[in-house]
Amino acid sequence: MKKSPILIIDDEKNIRLTLSHALAPLEVEVDTASHGEEGLKKLGTKEFGLILLDLRMPGLDGMEVLRQVREIRPDIRVIILTAYGTIESAVIAMKLGASDFIQKSFTPEEIRARVSRVMERDESDEKKGSDYGTLLDLARRCLREDRSDVANECVCKAISHDPGRPEAFNFLGILEELKGNREEAQRHYRAALSLDPSYQPAMTNLQRSTDRRWKFSGGFNLGDDEKGKTASKKLTAEGKIH
Repeated sequence: MKKSPILIIDDEKNIRLTLSHALAPLEVEVDTASHGEEGLKKLGTKEFGLILLDLRMPGLDGMEVLRQVREIRPDIRVIILTAYGTIESAVIAMKLGASDFIQKSFTPEEIRARVSRVMERDESDEKKGSDYGTLLDLARRCLREDRSDVANECVCKAISHDPGRPEAFNFLGILEELKGNREEAQRHYRAALSLDPSYQPAMTNLQRSTDRRWKFSGGFNLGDDEKGKTASKKLTAEGKIH
């Protein structure tokens, strides 16, 4: 899996070039396609292990490409590339079988880290590990220890295990808020609410972050009880939980 070729499907030439250059240090063969039809055709000519797939493309869009990939090659992992803040669409894509998603614009380091993480998820890892709840518990522990980067990795992996639950998206929102990215945080809170409109932690976090008097003062709701409905932790801007 680690040495299987990667296929990039994106209608923007500069994105294809940027991704190809970013992945070069991984020493993995990279192929590209400029539209969905071309990408599906290439799947019939080479054994790819991973696809980086843009959601918005003319003609056959990314969502339809993903549906067809799931039918003809369910073993291939897919990372969704999404722009315009379309996290909700990425959630739908993950329900259809995508392994992960990343928003444009991204740094080469982010792409390499995300691709490496997805490529390293093999079946033995799935059996060991780490179910949804375990991963979120680990993310909370990492956050208490000021390891927000590892917390983010755990949360993203939890989403890959079960993209239909709101807790992890609420957690991603908190991580973005801790970095001062209020609008990005709000997108994640809304994604959580699109999965469960009654999910109180995301509702509380969204209401607080959209208040015009908003300031970086903590009071984030992590939703730590079993169903994630009521429990709350106080989180400072430095990432400490009290």
